[in-house]
Amino acid sequence: MDKVMRLASERGVVLFSKSSCCLCYAVKILFQELGVTPTIHEIDQDPEGREMERALMRLGCNTPVPAVFIEGKLVGSTNEVMSLHLGGGLIPLVKPYQTLC
Repeated sequence: MDKVMRLASERGVVLFSKSSCCLCYAVKILFQELGVTPTIHEIDQDPEGREMERALMRLGCNTPVPAVFIEGKLVGSTNEVMSLHLGGGLIPLVKPYQTLC
């Protein structure tokens, strides 16, 4: 869990993903469209990926990926991120990290 929390706190927007996950891809595209470039950790390509997956579940993720952290705080998975966006709450959180005008 220490590695996950350390990685989640290193950058403003962090996404834990798996390279073959279609829901992860959807979240990546959402951030791209919002002009945000998250730091992405593909846990299926990390030697400690299984432990990271378990740590994400212990932190409260219903599914281990995608797991989105903003300012070191767990936002959630696809459902939480999309709901936050549809409700107007995601853009204010990522505004400091947008690279597009």
